[in-house]
Amino acid sequence: MSHPLFERHKRVLDQAIQAIQTRGYWSPYAEMPSPKVYGETANDDGKAAVQACFGNAFPLDLPGQTGLAGSEISPYGVALNVKYPKCDPQVLVDAALTAMPGWQKIGAEGRVGVCLEMLDRLNKRSFEIAHAVMLTTGQGWMMAFQAGGPHAQDRGLEAVVYAWKEMSAVPREAIWEKPQGKNPPLKMAKQFEIVGRGAALVIGCGTFPTWNTYPGLFAALATGNPVIVKPHRNAVLPAAITVKIMREVLAESDLDPNLVLLAVDDSRATTTLLATHRSVKSVDFTGGNTFGSWLTENCKQAHVYAELAGVNNVVIESTDNYKAMLRNLAFTLSLYSGQMCTTTQAIIVPADGIETPEGRVGFNQVADDLGGAIAKFLSDAATANAVLGAIQSDDTLARIEEAPRWGQVVLASKAIENPEFPNARVRTPVLLKCDAADEKAYAVERFGPISFVVKAKDVTSAIALSERLTMEHGALTVGLYSTKPEVQQAMIEATWRSKAALSINLTGAVFVNQSAAFSDYHGTGGNPAANASFANSAFVADRFVIVQRRAHV
Repeated sequence: MSHPLFERHKRVLDQAIQAIQTRGYWSPYAEMPSPKVYGETANDDGKAAVQACFGNAFPLDLPGQTGLAGSEISPYGVALNVKYPKCDPQVLVDAALTAMPGWQKIGAEGRVGVCLEMLDRLNKRSFEIAHAVMLTTGQGWMMAFQAGGPHAQDRGLEAVVYAWKEMSAVPREAIWEKPQGKNPPLKMAKQFEIVGRGAALVIGCGTFPTWNTYPGLFAALATGNPVIVKPHRNAVLPAAITVKIMREVLAESDLDPNLVLLAVDDSRATTTLLATHRSVKSVDFTGGNTFGSWLTENCKQAHVYAELAGVNNVVIESTDNYKAMLRNLAFTLSLYSGQMCTTTQAIIVPADGIETPEGRVGFNQVADDLGGAIAKFLSDAATANAVLGAIQSDDTLARIEEAPRWGQVVLASKAIENPEFPNARVRTPVLLKCDAADEKAYAVERFGPISFVVKAKDVTSAIALSERLTMEHGALTVGLYSTKPEVQQAMIEATWRSKAALSINLTGAVFVNQSAAFSDYHGTGGNPAANASFANSAFVADRFVIVQRRAHV
């Protein structure tokens, strides 16, 4: 008999399956924070729920608790002082494995149904999650709501759908009958069981604690694995709220809530202990190259799904709308102060400039005009604060201060006051220019609002540089501005070789650093920036095994 939660959400599941097959626009979750959709009091209720956590212990009953931990510092200067259960890592692993048989027993339909109910509950709490995301990451309100809420839920649902697609392709049973000529046929009954590999560890990042966490979390859970969520030390609250909601759904479904656990510890040692534990069979990680490489090299017992650093780049050869191109790039470089894994860092321009309807524009003028477009866009304080958000980490602040030594300054960064949050650390982007030979400056990820206009010999050299940067250093996004079909084709083929997503001539309200679930593949898994994609079949299929049994009939 089908699981009741599977039946309750089957319509959404069917629509999502259609969406990943057609790759058009679709989402079951409203991306605008509308009171008509989420309730007239949803914003106030969500904000109050988050504020109620300040200065208190977060209410989460976990096994193996040895004390409290938590050291989040809000980029907006808000005193958080939330404490979370600190648990013995071995007890967490043991509890997860103990919960695993019951999760397997309800089958693929049951697991998918429960996961869909979890996502539905998370969506209803989007305002609460958004306020937590905003205050811990420094995202502006609208981004915190969309990327922290509905868009993250989209990515979680996408992972569940791919998990269902792979699991539902496996029949539960079969009759195998082989003819034997004049003799009776050989006949066997066979059963096929989908079994999770073991405990899963999902390591969150400090900038997108839900958007980058939900894919791995739901991919692992739906395929039969208990999950331990290890959030970034500065973005625990959104993860804690998520885990609490998911555990509530599990308990209501008469399942062991320890299928979803939270590991909070300010020590890196806890993360490495969990990541290398013999019972942890998958690790999802978003973050820097140093620790990501360490995980890949040392977690021999687990499949590591890693999204790391890269040098996202755009080549400009020509445009049919110069001002619109500049506005689009200005927004891209400003959004969340460049603290996105998809934000452009290197803007590669031929030495003799670019073609526009107004005539040829030289390299230096392109750089100056882009700097002017950024300054104009951020000239209104309200717009600037809404778009920039706040700087998430001290390391990013330090990089902004150091940036002028990496190139010639086109546009200097400056601090902006936020009337709502007087202690917020808000900075505008810094734009530099340099020669293609200055690779020590621009061919290293400079995470934050730091970008370079890079002078290449010509368009052929620019495309070649883009390809090499992507192949050697990785890139999640690559862009091109060109009105010439032959240049477009050359860039398309370059991104085939370097295996990076390409955006061509974006001049409207779509930006290179945005990625839409069910349509865009976030990362290809084919260059150093990521070894997996959000999402495709490869992201889920190796998270379970098929164990068969057979007997003569």
